Amino acid sequence: MALRVVSSSPTIFSSQRKAASTLPSTVTLPNPNSSLLSSSSAAISCSVQRNKSATLRSKTSRRYSGVVTCSSSPSVLPKALLFDCDGVLVDTEKDGHRISFNDTFAEKELGVTWDVDLYGELLKIGGGKERMTAYFNKVGWPENAPKTEEERKEFIAGLHKRKTELFMALIEKKLLPLRPGVEKLIDQALGNGVKVAVCSTSNEKAVSAIVSCLLGPERAEQIQIYAGDVVPRKKPDPAIYLLAASTLGVDPSSCVVVEDSGIGLAAAKASGMKCVVTKSGYTADENFSNADAVFDCIGDPPEERFDLAFCGSLVEKQYVS
Repeated sequence: MALRVVSSSPTIFSSQRKAASTLPSTVTLPNPNSSLLSSSSAAISCSVQRNKSATLRSKTSRRYSGVVTCSSSPSVLPKALLFDCDGVLVDTEKDGHRISFNDTFAEKELGVTWDVDLYGELLKIGGGKERMTAYFNKVGWPENAPKTEEERKEFIAGLHKRKTELFMALIEKKLLPLRPGVEKLIDQALGNGVKVAVCSTSNEKAVSAIVSCLLGPERAEQIQIYAGDVVPRKKPDPAIYLLAASTLGVDPSSCVVVEDSGIGLAAAKASGMKCVVTKSGYTADENFSNADAVFDCIGDPPEERFDLAFCGSLVEKQYVS
C-alpha cells in the first residue's frame, strides 16, 4: 500500500530521540551510592554470581562491563516479575505499532504519516488513543474528522481498534521476534514459583496476542495481563503496577519490573518496586539514573546480561541496606 510521506515532523514534536539500530552490550550502574552496591562490588567491571540451581541454569560467574556483583546466591527471590510489553518483550514500536498506525491513517485517507523520529517523540505519551489525540490537538484534526469532542473520542477509538487489528496481524505472522533473554527469564521465574505479569499501556488484545503467539499458550496461561484501559491513568502513573501487585497478592516492594522507557521507569519506582531497564531502539538515550540497573537487553547465554538470581539480589538488598 502506498503511503503519503510527510517530509518533516512538526516542530512541536521536534526529535530528541533516534531509533538506534545497535546498542552496546553493557550495563549502567545508575546509583553509585545506592544500597545495590556493596563494598565488594564498587568496581566498574564486576561479575554476576548466578544461582547454582538447575532451574536457573547457571553454574559459573561471568564478567560483563559494569555488571554489579551478587556476592552469593540470593536467599530471596522476587514475589512477582512484571514486564512492560512494547520494547521489553518485543521491540515493536518502530516496525510494528508505527507501521500499523500509518496503515490505518492511509486506509482512512487522513493524509497523515508518522515518520521514525516523530513517532519517537510521540512515545513520550502513554497509550495509543492518547497519542493520536495529543497529536491532532497540536497539529490540527484531519478535514474528515468529526468536530465535537464526544464524536472525536469515538473517531479515535475507531482508529485505534483498526490499528490494533493490523498490529495483531503482524504479531500472528511472527514478523517481530522476542528480544534476547525474555523467554529464558520468564521460564526461570515460572519454574521457581515467581508470579509473572505483563503491564502495558497498549491495547489488551495486542498484548495478549504477543504473549500467546510469541511465548506460546502454555506460558500464556501462567502470565497475567494488565493492559490498555484497565486503569484510568496510564504510565508514568503507577496505577497499573499497583493494580498488578494488589491482584497478584504481593507487596510492591517484593516485585521487580523490567521496563525500557523513562515513563515506565517512573511508574515502577512510584509504585515502590525495583526496576531493571533494558534499553530499546527508541529509548537508548533516555535518562535512567533512577533505575536499579540498566542493560541493553536481558540476553541469552553466552551473552546473558542478567537472570532471576540478579533480580532476587535487588529485592534482597533492600532488607540489608
